[in-house]
Amino acid sequence: MTRFTALLLPLLICTATAQAAELTASVDRSRLNSGETVELTLETDDVTQFGKPDLSALEALFEVRGTRQVNQLNTLNGDNRATTRWIITLLPKENGSVVIPPLQLGEAQSEPITVQVIASDNREDNNSLDPVFIEASLDQTSVYVQAQAILTLRIYHSVSLYDDSSLSPLQIADARIEQLGDTRTYEKDINGLRHGVIEMRYAIYPQHSGLLTIAPQTFSATLVDTAPSADASGPKPGKLMRVSSASIPLTVKPKPLTYPVDAPWLPARSLNLSESWSPEPDHTQVGDSLTRSLTLKVEGLASSQLPALPATDVNGLRRYPDQPVLSNQSSDRGIIGSREEREALVPSRSGAIDLPTVDVVWWNTFEDHLEHSSLPARTLQVANNPSLQIDTPAGTLQPSTPDNDTLWWWKLSTLILACTTLLGFGLWWRARWQPAIHRAAQTGPSPRTLLDDIKRASQANDPHATRQALDAWARQQPETLADMAARFVPLSDALDGLNGALYSETGQHWQGEDLWRAIRTIPAAERVQDPVSESGLPPLYPK
Repeated sequence: MTRFTALLLPLLICTATAQAAELTASVDRSRLNSGETVELTLETDDVTQFGKPDLSALEALFEVRGTRQVNQLNTLNGDNRATTRWIITLLPKENGSVVIPPLQLGEAQSEPITVQVIASDNREDNNSLDPVFIEASLDQTSVYVQAQAILTLRIYHSVSLYDDSSLSPLQIADARIEQLGDTRTYEKDINGLRHGVIEMRYAIYPQHSGLLTIAPQTFSATLVDTAPSADASGPKPGKLMRVSSASIPLTVKPKPLTYPVDAPWLPARSLNLSESWSPEPDHTQVGDSLTRSLTLKVEGLASSQLPALPATDVNGLRRYPDQPVLSNQSSDRGIIGSREEREALVPSRSGAIDLPTVDVVWWNTFEDHLEHSSLPARTLQVANNPSLQIDTPAGTLQPSTPDNDTLWWWKLSTLILACTTLLGFGLWWRARWQPAIHRAAQTGPSPRTLLDDIKRASQANDPHATRQALDAWARQQPETLADMAARFVPLSDALDGLNGALYSETGQHWQGEDLWRAIRTIPAAERVQDPVSESGLPPLYPK
């Protein structure tokens, strides 16, 4: 056993070293213009590597402009993880699809990466280039209303700048603006002159059709004076420079007439609709909890622009929805918005339960036509749950013919029930003609105190305390809570949200403002009159 352990231990160490010896490659962008540089990042967490990557494979297609190394030590859950990064600035020598070949670091090798280098026109007169200038461009000259247009601002400088540079804020009337990622910095050769580039990208969503004009953007910076200064202790010399871009027109087209009137307007480049279940509904029984997740992923729209997906309102399924999860992701072609809606579904009966088709209508802005993305209908086969069935004794006796004594007791019971029923009816009839009497003084908490309890619990977003205060308040009302919810839709919706919070996984995210607003806005004629309110004093909670 000792000899086997001695042989196994080096093998495990070699396996762990081989798994850790990974070299990951990534680039800061996959599309660039000719003459621009791209940053290649190589990363490894192998602490046994002390050398540098072999960059000789890059010389055929790229010019290596610079290399810097960054060492980091991260601590996660008490575990220390050391990483080493090499950031390599590359200038492509060719246009088109250029492949960054695999690079070697010891026994580890990175994966190849393809970048697209787009040919661009350089300025012909080198003398006409300003030391600092700014360019603004749109990815398209016309878009549909509420669709995405990408504005790119590039600031070129052939001289050194101090770090006090600033750009005027982008403000466009009747348009939503989202910045795409962080500011990029790279280099570009223009007519043989090296320029530093500061690039910012924005997603613009026009809210009205017509002509939209993007105003000029102003960049301010202080140029570094390379001439030696007589006073080394004084302020650094420099020249303040301001440059502006040209204004850009954008044509905003209205929603097409062929788009359905009753469908939310979704102009997007692409759309993907998917679903997932936890657990899979293959062997479902009555009372089981199923979680259905519907995810809408749209390229060209922010998550805040995505509509709610159809709810699974099916007979035989109790539904408890969670709050939707919204997220945005930046890409070279703009924003990719995502909306995930999860709901807990509990079958209340056995047999086949049909789920309808989930259909989303949207307008394909890339191909300029109407499209439908849908999930097919499916049927859940729900079996009986033995733990929810009432056990029946094995030998059930057949009822025997009652004897005379038993029959006599049944007759006496029936007679007594008939007499008490007639007596109750007579008392009720007599009470109808009696004068109204004043209501006795109420014992226990007053309606105002109970409303205070509901207000505190709902504003604290505590579903359990809100439910207890709501039940106490409802017991003093002339009608049940279910009757009030049946005739007042906002209260019904608020109670559904409260029940969903009590029975779903996200009760901690429940917001009680809707329930409190519904309680306050119940029609006055249907509520218990507060003695203080009847005396003419203003209500405690005005609407």
